[in-house]
Amino acid sequence: MTFYQLLIILRARYKIVLASLVLIAGVTAVVSLFLPKTYKASSTMLLNYKGSDPVSGEVLPAQLVAGYMATQMDIVSSRIVALKAVDNLGLVNDPSFQQRFAKVSNDAGSIRDWLADSLLKMVDVSPARESSVVEINAKGSDPKFAATVANGFANAYQQVNLEIKTAPMRQAAKYFAAQIKTLRVDLETAQNKLSRYQQEHGLVSTDNHLDVETARLNDLSSQLVSAQGQAIEASSRGKQAMGSGGKDSPDVIANSLVQTLKSSLALAEGKFALMAQNLAPNHPQYQAAKAEVDRLRAELNSNISATNNGAANNGRILRQREAEVRAAVAAQTAKVLQLNRARDGLAVLVKDVDNTQRAYDAVNLRLTRSELEGNSNQSDVSLLTAATIPMHPVSPNISLNIVLSIMLGLMFGVALAVLKELAHRRVRTHQDTSSLLQAPVFGTINWGKSGPKKVEPAARSISRREKPGLKG
Repeated sequence: MTFYQLLIILRARYKIVLASLVLIAGVTAVVSLFLPKTYKASSTMLLNYKGSDPVSGEVLPAQLVAGYMATQMDIVSSRIVALKAVDNLGLVNDPSFQQRFAKVSNDAGSIRDWLADSLLKMVDVSPARESSVVEINAKGSDPKFAATVANGFANAYQQVNLEIKTAPMRQAAKYFAAQIKTLRVDLETAQNKLSRYQQEHGLVSTDNHLDVETARLNDLSSQLVSAQGQAIEASSRGKQAMGSGGKDSPDVIANSLVQTLKSSLALAEGKFALMAQNLAPNHPQYQAAKAEVDRLRAELNSNISATNNGAANNGRILRQREAEVRAAVAAQTAKVLQLNRARDGLAVLVKDVDNTQRAYDAVNLRLTRSELEGNSNQSDVSLLTAATIPMHPVSPNISLNIVLSIMLGLMFGVALAVLKELAHRRVRTHQDTSSLLQAPVFGTINWGKSGPKKVEPAARSISRREKPGLKG
């Protein structure tokens, strides 16, 4: 069937097409007028998922941004948000909903769950393209209730979003609060143990440079070195003084009294030698000069001997001093070593206290942060536009329904006209004659009201094969 034939059929059976069009369009218009009207209310939410947390300052990782929006969409349309909206709106106590629930459930189940399921059927969530805005739509026959449900879901979503963020922090705060009590007891025990150890061993610090006993050992070591040097020097002088060269020892030479006696003896000997040349040994002056020389020589020898004996005694004293200092150093060394061993134990206790203190501080910091985050009331979800009561229904759309019914009526009418034509086929064009009679058409006669008007040749030429009597 060609397009021309289709047009001829539609022109001949236009009443069927027109009747189908009018019938379907009319029925659609009447049904659209009597269908229950559905109103749509929308509220928009902004998800600030790229911002930082107001308490911790943490930023959401970039790899989680793509899944964040999908997760939030699922949360908005979740049952927990619906239950929160039911509680916030107080629908459980509404008498009308109680009556409806009693009719449909026969007192079986929970009205709260039934209301949550009903609200989820009313609500759908749609994200904006390439933005952080989410639209919450609520559809219902009551425009005021639809707006209430949309705003209720938006408010419930904000609360649930904040609860999801703060609930783990509150749980963590409880855990850290229990841990910090244990750590406080451990810290007090470690500090008490350290204090008792310090009192028992007389230790103030773990640094041996600040210890009095160590300073005393250093001082004794210096004294020992000095005493050893002095003892060695004194021993050498004592040996020289007690030897053959005692008269020329440094102590004798350094003794001013000995030097004075030597000078006096030299003068007396010179005077005695002069008198010995002029006087006889029995002369009183001779005897007096000799007695003076003997006295000075005896006094000089006595002082030299006393000086050498002093040097020897000084050497013995310094050696004794060296032995005493050496014994003191040994005793102090043993004492310092004992203190060092005790200080090692003190260092272990101090380290235990430090480790416990660091653990306590870390848990205390986590506890403070968890409490702040758990008590935070700042959400990263904000309401951009609250839902308002819609003035016009979104369905049924009478204009759209009529347009669609016209298109459907036209298609149905065309299909009906073609089916009827195929059921009762008639010859309407010369193509129908050629196809039905299998005979060539030489021309057509156009009939008017008063008879034939003119003869027109056929629209297509006759091929050699269609001419009678001709052979191919």
